[in-house]
Amino acid sequence: MNGGSFPAPEPRRPPSRFVLTLLLSVATLAVFAQVVGFEFVDYDDNLYVTANPHVKGGLTLAGVRWAFTTFAAANWHPLTWISLMLDWSIGGPGPRVFHLTNLILHLANALLLFFVLDRMTGRRAPAAVTAALFAIHPLHVESVAWIAERKDVLSTLFMLLTLLAYAGFVERPGLVRRVAVVLLFALGLLAKPMLVTLPVLLLMLDAWPLRRKEPWRHLVLEKAPLFALSIATGVMTLVAQRQGGTVGSLTLYPLRVRVANAVVATATYLGKAIWPTRLAPFYPHPGASLGAWTVAGSALVLAALTLWTIHVRRRRPYLLFGWAWYLVTLAPVAGIVQVGWQARADRYTYIPLIGIFLGVVWAVSDRFADRPALLGSLASAALVTLGIGAFVQAGYWRDSETLFRRAIAVTDNNSVAHNNLGTALLRRGLLPQAEEQFAEAVRIDPSFADAHSNLGVALGRQGEIDEAILEFRRALDLDPDHADARRNLGRAEAIQRRRQANPADETTHPQRKAF
Repeated sequence: MNGGSFPAPEPRRPPSRFVLTLLLSVATLAVFAQVVGFEFVDYDDNLYVTANPHVKGGLTLAGVRWAFTTFAAANWHPLTWISLMLDWSIGGPGPRVFHLTNLILHLANALLLFFVLDRMTGRRAPAAVTAALFAIHPLHVESVAWIAERKDVLSTLFMLLTLLAYAGFVERPGLVRRVAVVLLFALGLLAKPMLVTLPVLLLMLDAWPLRRKEPWRHLVLEKAPLFALSIATGVMTLVAQRQGGTVGSLTLYPLRVRVANAVVATATYLGKAIWPTRLAPFYPHPGASLGAWTVAGSALVLAALTLWTIHVRRRRPYLLFGWAWYLVTLAPVAGIVQVGWQARADRYTYIPLIGIFLGVVWAVSDRFADRPALLGSLASAALVTLGIGAFVQAGYWRDSETLFRRAIAVTDNNSVAHNNLGTALLRRGLLPQAEEQFAEAVRIDPSFADAHSNLGVALGRQGEIDEAILEFRRALDLDPDHADARRNLGRAEAIQRRRQANPADETTHPQRKAF
């Protein structure tokens, strides 16, 4: 087997790798070090940590067995569970160690991306700028600041290690290096199944920048074990998500609705990459309400970019590569297979935007190659602006109340944000304010069983037992398996019976202890 043909390094003396590594580390920490002091948030952190008895048991053999056999949180990602168990064993119930691990993984990813691009392309300065954009872009705040998104930063670590191992395999083919690529890819899939398209990405790397000369049939067969792992993981993921009830039905989300939303979301991410404002942890799905012009305009943008990158592929192959990276890695979460009730999610851009960053940086670098001072000024201005934006955006993840007040401010009709803000207020004992948020959530989405149940709790704690019973029953009508609603309905009915038996006894407020 012939090895790949790596590009020659830059003609000018490149900046020191050590200096660039140091600057990249400082920039990443300057933006994200604040997250180490943040709290857990009322958005899946309970499922992943605070209310998960297996994670709270620390890293044990029984816990590892559970991690490989559970479909909890509607996912199969055992390595993510194991990493969270390890954090609990090290730091206990507080959020600090969990946040610190996310930060360390993100920093490692930024540095690995720099090393991979530098090694594969021989262009150190553009590689560093691309890695810096990845490290401090506001769209990536969610993946770093949200403990429940450990799977993002962990899977990306193994993806980049796979790319690094693949570069070594192309340079010096051999069984050990081939096995290393397969094992690292498998570990990445065990952290998050979004990596299923990585074998396609490796084929793209064969074309550029590695420029391998082997026949395409050979290159595809070479990756057969990786494709097999992807298929197996895809099946496991679909089973997990169907069992968890997170795969939207074709009745609720017809294929045309899914395609329309996927097209708009794919274009929207590009806009947010350029102008990353009004970011939120949850964007309500528009259903069939997307206008035809919005969908057509988004499709036109995507088609135009595709045709343009194909047209210039011989002179600027990195543009087609970067655009294909974006589309291929985004495909599993674009929304054709609708998982959850969101239109899109910032965390879905963590890997895909690498392709956009690479294409833009390489294009600008080539365009102004003879004007290094201008290149430096453009890079500095972009990175400083994005770094400030990411620092501010990260601050919204400080606690649940701050996060969901911000989400309500930047989105419309966001029942999830109102419900989660209500949960945070309920925990603080602010009952009337919590009731108001839950009521708004059920007004926006009358089919939201969790919000009905939570509204029942807020009413019950204020002594409105009859109204609370109605809300618990509505929640159970919508979701007969809603355990909290069923349990609280029993408690509310017990209080109601005691009141009916002794209506004069209203002094001890037993409902406050009941819910």
